Amino acid sequence: MVGWLDFKILNQLEKALDATNLRNKILADNIANIDTPGFKRSDINFQAVLKEVMADHQGLALKRTSDRHLSGNRFSEDIIVQDNSTSYRNDGNNVDIDLEMTRLAENTIQYNALARIYSSHLNLLRQVVRE
Repeated sequence: MVGWLDFKILNQLEKALDATNLRNKILADNIANIDTPGFKRSDINFQAVLKEVMADHQGLALKRTSDRHLSGNRFSEDIIVQDNSTSYRNDGNNVDIDLEMTRLAENTIQYNALARIYSSHLNLLRQVVRE
C-alpha cells in the first residue's frame, strides 16, 4: 500500500515488540539459572534482529503444515546467541546478576517505549478514520 495506508511501520513495530519480548524471556532465563553450574548466559544478536525487522514482512511467516497450527511471525534461530567467552565462578556459570538485572530494566524501558509508539500510531489512524 502507499501513502497513509502503508502499515509497514506497524509491522516493524510489532517485530520490534516481539524481539524485546523474546529478549525479556532470555534475560529472565539467565536470571533463573544464576545458580545452575555450567550455565552460560544467552542474549539476542542485535544485528540479526535488525536485519529481520527491516526485511520484507512477508519473509518471516511460519510454515503451516496443518490447519491446526497457529500462523504468525517468529525470528530465526541465529538471533539467540550464547556467551561462552567468560566465566564468573568456578562452576562455569557466567551469569552476573547485576548486569542481567540492568539489561532486563533497559529492555523493559525499550518495550514500553515501543508499545507507546505503536499505540500512538494506532490512535492517529483512528482519529483520521473518524474525521
